[in-house]
Amino acid sequence: MARGSRRQDSPRRRNRDRHGRGLRGPLYPATLPAARSRAERFDALVIEALEPIEARWRTELTQLDVAVDDVPDVQVEGEDGVVEDGNVPLARLLPAGSDHRARIVLYRRPLEARAKDGADLADLVHDVLVEQVANYLGLDPDVIDEG
Repeated sequence: MARGSRRQDSPRRRNRDRHGRGLRGPLYPATLPAARSRAERFDALVIEALEPIEARWRTELTQLDVAVDDVPDVQVEGEDGVVEDGNVPLARLLPAGSDHRARIVLYRRPLEARAKDGADLADLVHDVLVEQVANYLGLDPDVIDEG
């Protein structure tokens, strides 16, 4: 068989790269924190920031969901419940509707873009989450952040 030709009846092999060296394995074992993606690390930050709030306000937050999106949708004029930095939303509070519960949506990429490092990102996520929960409950953010 010629070097560049393939038999027409054999399926193309997908488990090798074009140089025939095979697929590369993961850089880190899945058990190490470095193996997690940026999105997974951000989700863990949100959960960590939400735990103390949820522990204190569990009964008031039973009808609230918290979600993470990468980037915000195109903003509609006159939206309420939006925490912005300039014209870019960092989070949004979506009120409950007939088919869904109330939801806080944090936007990962705008939050990451504003943070200097991991500790700054954790603080920013906490502050935005406190502000959104306070908005949902109709309380001052300082009341939510106590304790």
